[in-house]
Amino acid sequence: MPVETTARPPGLFGPMNPPVDGWAGRRVWVVGASSGIGAELARALARRGARLAVSARREDALREALAAPGGGLPPDAPAQGGAPEILPLDITDADAIAAACDTLKARWGGIDLVLWVAGTYTPMRADNFELGAARRMLDTNLGAVFSGLAALLPTLLAQKAGGLAIVSSVAGYSGLPQALVYGPTKAALINLAESLYLDLRPQGVSVYLVNPGYVDTPATAGNGYKMPALISAREAAEATLAGLEAGRFEIHYPRRFTGWLKFARILPYRLYFPLIHKVTGL
Repeated sequence: MPVETTARPPGLFGPMNPPVDGWAGRRVWVVGASSGIGAELARALARRGARLAVSARREDALREALAAPGGGLPPDAPAQGGAPEILPLDITDADAIAAACDTLKARWGGIDLVLWVAGTYTPMRADNFELGAARRMLDTNLGAVFSGLAALLPTLLAQKAGGLAIVSSVAGYSGLPQALVYGPTKAALINLAESLYLDLRPQGVSVYLVNPGYVDTPATAGNGYKMPALISAREAAEATLAGLEAGRFEIHYPRRFTGWLKFARILPYRLYFPLIHKVTGL
């Protein structure tokens, strides 16, 4: 039987998701909020008055991230959106994700947006391939997302509202040096977000795909090469929120870099490979 829809498909122009017209009181769960883009997103949302929940492995790191100077606010301080919910969890533990989701539903009555930022990056090439590290990236970057979907999809579909933003990477566009395992996990997330959009947007649930370029975070600090168009985590967070507010499906930045990568991936391989070697020096 055909699926009954509750949302019109997007036209050729205009936003692919309903624009976000304000964050005050909006129930937002940031998964992977203890450092990098996730921490900056949590702080930016706290400043905007969102009703915020944050998750990562360590509770102390979450509290430190929210209380960072010039950032958000002390976790126990009164705010327009109320005190943030601190929900430490191991994202590779499906039961822990389900329990955290149930806790939020009980406290909030629903979820307006989940920002799935958590992930890990270990530079790897063919000459230093290590199976244990590869499996950890697969479990954290990809397997954990499916555990999250198992917990979140019933709620979002029952609500026929809300949204899910998945942070992937431009490393998922096409093969790159140092991304022997990381790149394939991010390519899978791009494909996953596209499939989710086809299934969820007609049901009234928004889906966002976030593809950052190089961002100055603890994960990229170990890169031993010059990173083109490197931006701060705070800039990345602001660009992400701007894309959500505009209702975009794919949010990619900085465009002066991501635009070139989008062009490079449509080149014939005999042109693509020399170009990547030249640009990266690898």
